Amino acid sequence: MDIKHVRKPDWLKVNFGANEKYAETKRIVDGHCLHTICSSGRCPNIGECWGRGTATFMIGGDICTRACKFCNTKSGRPAPLDETEPANVARSVKLMKLRYAVITSVDRDDLPDLGASHWVKTISEVKSVAPETALEVLIPDFQGRNDLLDMIADAGADVVSHNIETVRRLTPEVRSRAKYETSLHVLQYLSDKAVTVKSGLMVGLGETAEEVESTMDDLLSCGCRILTIGQYLQPTHRHYPVHEYITPAQFDYYKQVALAKGFKEVESAPLVRSSYRADKLLDDLTSLHK
Repeated sequence: MDIKHVRKPDWLKVNFGANEKYAETKRIVDGHCLHTICSSGRCPNIGECWGRGTATFMIGGDICTRACKFCNTKSGRPAPLDETEPANVARSVKLMKLRYAVITSVDRDDLPDLGASHWVKTISEVKSVAPETALEVLIPDFQGRNDLLDMIADAGADVVSHNIETVRRLTPEVRSRAKYETSLHVLQYLSDKAVTVKSGLMVGLGETAEEVESTMDDLLSCGCRILTIGQYLQPTHRHYPVHEYITPAQFDYYKQVALAKGFKEVESAPLVRSSYRADKLLDDLTSLHK
């Protein structure tokens, strides 16, 4: 794709900062050999989130079997699963005294169950060790397999998130192996099982406003009522290029449209990521189940 370089606007400049809580969070993450999407995904909010003592843990290793063009996570042949990881994640959640924790993972298409049983062990450990912590899990598509989605639904996370990532037209260009319809199926299947589902959308990849609104409609039809919308930022020159930087005013417009359409919780701003300020949902979980 021949797209010229687009200069990053001032509103995307981040004051990283650091404080004692950031240093403590980093010590716990490093000390327990944990992978976080905060660092591997080069999240622009790492200073703010780690400064609050929150982090999104990434399980299943740090090598993904897919190679999505937007993602900075390493791709290739993963190492065997670390059987101590579920307990390490749970212990860290407890040590951080988190009210709300988020866990995600790489895709593990190399495993017979695509990593689902490892997910269940991790959720179970966190629930056992830190029962006072609300838990959100950001899952891969598990190739749309209902048997594996059943395992996740039954594990008992408070919120199950799966990102649609981009609009239908751009999905084949941007995502590796993942299909738009498969992601919709994941959300629909889980919603039908009375699971609170959430999804995230990147913009600035070349989509139109009409396509963004159409994606909102697709997500709503699947029972999704929690949505994040953020600016796509190209991790390196080898990744999919930024087509445009969406203005803060347009992000606010998307938020108002989404709320008017029926979403109950919407985070829409340039630096928003799927787990950004996810703890805001804590007080709303009861109403979100209605």
